[in-house]
Amino acid sequence: MRDQNALQQPEICCMRFLFLLIILSIGLLTQAQPPLIHSHNDYQQKEPFTNALRQQAFTIEADVYLVNNVLLVAHDTDELAIAPTLEALYIQPIIALFTKYRNHISADSNYAPILMIDIKRDGLAVLKKLQAILSKHPVVFDRSVNPHAVQVVISGERGSPLTWASYPPFILFDGRPNEKYDYGTLKKIAFISEAYSKYARPADSTDTRIQQLAKQTHQQIKLLRLWGIPDDASSWDHLHQLGVDIINTDRVEECRRHFASLIH
Repeated sequence: MRDQNALQQPEICCMRFLFLLIILSIGLLTQAQPPLIHSHNDYQQKEPFTNALRQQAFTIEADVYLVNNVLLVAHDTDELAIAPTLEALYIQPIIALFTKYRNHISADSNYAPILMIDIKRDGLAVLKKLQAILSKHPVVFDRSVNPHAVQVVISGERGSPLTWASYPPFILFDGRPNEKYDYGTLKKIAFISEAYSKYARPADSTDTRIQQLAKQTHQQIKLLRLWGIPDDASSWDHLHQLGVDIINTDRVEECRRHFASLIH
């Protein structure tokens, strides 16, 4: 699901994302260009958010808890006492960049990343709080208002898929391959994600099952992400060849550099 123009321009952008979906819809499958990059647990990086933007990550992940009506970014509850707020780490810096770059997140006017919020608990309460925050900044977070806005995608405690269609356009969801969706719900799904471990055993059928999953996902005109993958260059290459569209990595800069080296 790759466009040839991206051979000369590896940047991740909203127009490329739309083109990928068009390619998926007509069934043209090729690994001609680098995959999209997911900055896993981005807040744990040495330069949270900043490095992901520098490397033009497609998705930037933040794990979130609601504590005293404030969204905190942390992996586990024992980190909450010193956890930064979502507002301080991501929301306000994003808003500031949109002011600086005139309704874009960077000087590259084509780049429009996804902020993936992995809700660790209290899903409905977190969603309500997020709506209150994001609705104040439609130019920044609503692509129905600004096609270059940052799209927020919900993972973790996502609530019932039966309710997703009721959420505003600035909130999309991270789908799962084992869930059945009607047409309205499918439109609220940004991409399909699953644990790599579910396909890693038995090893002699891993590739076949991942290829089948990729085919199933692409038939829905969605992109595929696997989390918990082996995080090294040979694994990135192999999964990409099997049809995985979004590479989940803690090594964002190295991943970007690796795939860039393959097209020069």
